[in-house]
Amino acid sequence: QVQLVESGGGLVQAGGSLRLSCAASGSIFSINIMGWYRQAPGKQRELVATIIRGGSTNYADTVKGRFTISGDNAKKTVYLQMNSLKPEDTGVYYCNADILSIVAGRGVYWGQGTQVTVSS
Repeated sequence: QVQLVESGGGLVQAGGSLRLSCAASGSIFSINIMGWYRQAPGKQRELVATIIRGGSTNYADTVKGRFTISGDNAKKTVYLQMNSLKPEDTGVYYCNADILSIVAGRGVYWGQGTQVTVSS
């Protein structure tokens, strides 16, 4: 069984910062990609940022220069540092990971989501 557990969401004023964390646990052999997605009310889930096993990163245009994704391989954890937050960054943020499980083989997993609310 593989689980992703997020933490770090909350309420912040525009211009503020938050740091999200996502820890993977379970029967994991390797993690290929980890990333963050978000879903605003009434909108589809969208990609925020990803980091692959070698360390390369990818960002949505809307967050470039403000958000930074990083990972700690030993802890099987990915972080999202969010600076200069805007009200339009409000939404539920979901951790996502492409994982090779010892038991289940390769699969894509999602966390339960953490709410980020940016007030104007």
